[in-house]
Amino acid sequence: MFDRDDPRHARALRRLAGAPIGWMTTVRPEGRPQPSPVWFLWEGDEILVYSKAGTARTANLEDNDRVAFNLDGDGLGGDIVVIEGRARVDADAPPAHDHPDYVEKYRWMMRRNGWTPEEFSAGYPVALRITPTRVRAW
Repeated sequence: MFDRDDPRHARALRRLAGAPIGWMTTVRPEGRPQPSPVWFLWEGDEILVYSKAGTARTANLEDNDRVAFNLDGDGLGGDIVVIEGRARVDADAPPAHDHPDYVEKYRWMMRRNGWTPEEFSAGYPVALRITPTRVRAW
C-alpha cells in the first residue's frame, strides 16, 4: 500500500505515527458522508480507532464498510494525507486501557479530559480497524 521509497508516502507514514487527530468519514445508508474527528493509532498496516457504542459511525459500518481517513494539512495546502479503506469492528482488540501504545499516545489527552485510561475504555469500548486500500499524499 505505502511505498516507503516515495518521499510523500514516507512523510505520510511519519504523520500517521504521530498525529493526534484524524478524520474518519463513514457513509450513512442514504449515501451522505459523515466525517468525525477521532483519536487513532497506526498499528502495523492498519488504523485503530476506539469508538463509543451505538454511534452513527458504527451503525454506518454495518451497511457500508467503505471509509475515508484524512489528516489535516499544513494550512497551506501541503502535507495532506488521504486514505481510502475498509473498516470493521475488531471484537478481539484489547480495550484501550490494555493497549500500551494507545495509552502512551493519548494519556495526556485523557488527562486533559479528566479521564483515566480505564474511564476512556468504558466510554469508548468499540475497537474499529481501518485497512487502507488507497493512499494519496502530497
